[in-house]
This record gives sequence, structure tokens and C-alpha cells, in this order.
Amino acid sequence: MARFPLLAFLFQEGTGMKTTGEETTGLAEGAAKAAGRTTEETFNVLSTIQSFFAGALDYVTSTEFIGNLLASAVVVVLGLIAYRLLTRGVPRVIRWRTRRRDDVLDSETVARLKRQDTAITLLRNALRYVFFVIVALFILSIFINNVLPATAGATIVAAVIGFGAQSFLRDVIAGFSIVFEGQYSVGDFVEISPPQGVSGIVEELGLRMTKLRMLSGEVAFIPNGAILGVTNYISGSQRFNMEVQVTDTEAADRVLGSLKEAAELYLTPPRLVEREENGGRIRLHILADVLPSMAWLVEENLTGRIKAAAGEDAMATEPLIYKVDQANLRRIRSLIPHQDERLP
Repeated sequence: MARFPLLAFLFQEGTGMKTTGEETTGLAEGAAKAAGRTTEETFNVLSTIQSFFAGALDYVTSTEFIGNLLASAVVVVLGLIAYRLLTRGVPRVIRWRTRRRDDVLDSETVARLKRQDTAITLLRNALRYVFFVIVALFILSIFINNVLPATAGATIVAAVIGFGAQSFLRDVIAGFSIVFEGQYSVGDFVEISPPQGVSGIVEELGLRMTKLRMLSGEVAFIPNGAILGVTNYISGSQRFNMEVQVTDTEAADRVLGSLKEAAELYLTPPRLVEREENGGRIRLHILADVLPSMAWLVEENLTGRIKAAAGEDAMATEPLIYKVDQANLRRIRSLIPHQDERLP
């Protein structure tokens, strides 16, 4: 073979080409088989999807699904009717003891009316959630052919927890605390501490949300769980006592005439409750009631108008403003031990 190197080289080249051809053929056959398997798997997936949509279409167009759908519609309609009847009937039951026109609207009556309005809004809010859950359970039981199954309740509870029940439950628990502790009622003027920092009249007190109507007309919806602190103006107003001293009668008359300006902004317009003359000075004791958070109406606006009406030369001293409620002052005095009680 060594004598014929050219023949040996050609024999080796021929053997290598044969081996390479066999390998190429094997790779081609493997690729064809893999492609066949891929095509078969794709066909199977498409067949499964087609079967699913065909089955879903058959179920949607079946008499069973249409019957369940009609039954669900009936349940929803009956639930809405029952909800409307209860939400309109419950207020009448709660307000069976109506106030007569000749009754005196004292603080006790106002507090009772506020408690009634709070109970009404709370019940309406609770009924909304209760009817939603009941109707959802009935509809679910209709489609799975079982009357109120335990699995339906478990499914709904799991769904609620999955979609953020922690925040919801926190707001509901805080709402119960507000109601049971009597922190505020519908109709009270409250100031919500930061981070909200809003104040207004409570229009609705729900289990999850408190609705406030601010003085400028905006409506604030505050989750009960986000309320850090509340200032409740029980009386719904702030009373200011002002003492004005002038040096002559004309200045006093001008001051009294200025009290009628912008009277519509006050709960109780500024009025003269006492007038004294002593040592050539006239002391005017003025009383005014304003909405909470509107102290500026007396401390700035009323003070400026009185100064302008009297004139700088006629003002004996700066107007003295103090806000003290006599009833609360007497209550505080009763809580403070007397000097003889503190002695051993």
C-alpha cells in the first residue's frame, strides 16, 4: 500500500465520504422525527383548545346554562327588591318615635336624632354587604347544583382574603369601634387628625368608610382604619365671647352697627349681651357662635370690623376674645378637687 500512496489516499477519502454520508443521513432522519413529534404535539394542543371552546360553546347554548342564568336573574331581582324594602322600612321602624312640632329641640333630642341617623346609615351599609354575599352564594349554588354549599362560602372567603381582606377587615373593625364607643354620629361636626387633616359634617357613617361634607362643599371619603384621631365638636359650634372698650357713646353705636355685617356667615350672629359704663369708658360684651374651624371669622374678621367702626382714637384697649363654654367650665370645676379636699 505504501508503494501506491495515491490509491491509499483515494481509498481513505472514499471511506470518509461514506461515513460522513451515513452521519448526515442519520441527522436528517432525527430532525425529521423531531419535526414530526413537534407537529403532532402542536396538533394535539390545538385539538385540546378547539375541544375546550367547543365544549364551552355547547354549555353556554345549552338549556341548563340558560335556565341557571334565568334563575340567577330572578335571585338578583328578588335580592334587590328585598334590599329596597328593608332599607326603606328600617328607617321608619327606627323613627317610629317622631318629634312633634311643639317639642323643644334641646340637646338631648338632637343627640337622639343623631343616633337614629347613625343607626340608619349603618344598617343600610351593612345590608348592602349582607345582600351581596347572600346573592353571590345563591348564584354560585345554582351553577354548581348544590344548595348553599360550604365550598361556595370557602371560595368566597378565599377570594376576599386573596384580594386584600386585611385592609377591608381593618376598616370594618375600626367602624365597629367608632360606633360602639360613640366617637361621633351622623350630623356631628368633626375634625379628622392627620394624615387626612379634614373637617366637616358627618353625612354617612358606614362600617368601612366615613363620608364628610366640608364647609366649602367638597365630600371626603375616609376609610375608618386610616383615622388616627378625631376631634368631635359635640355642640356643632364654637362660642366666642368678646369684650370691647370704647371711650365715647358714638363709637359704641358704630361698633354695634357693624355687628350686622356678614351676619349670614355666623351660626348665631354677633349680638350685644351686656353694656356697662364706668369711668368714662363703655364696655361692650359681645357673643357670637360660628361653625367649628371658622374661628378666623371672629378672631380676624369681626375684630377688624370693630376696630374700623370705632376708630383707633376711640378704642380704649384691644378687643379681648376668649372662648369658654360655661357648661363645660362647670363640669371641669366639678372634676377638680377643692382646696379643703386636697388637705389631709
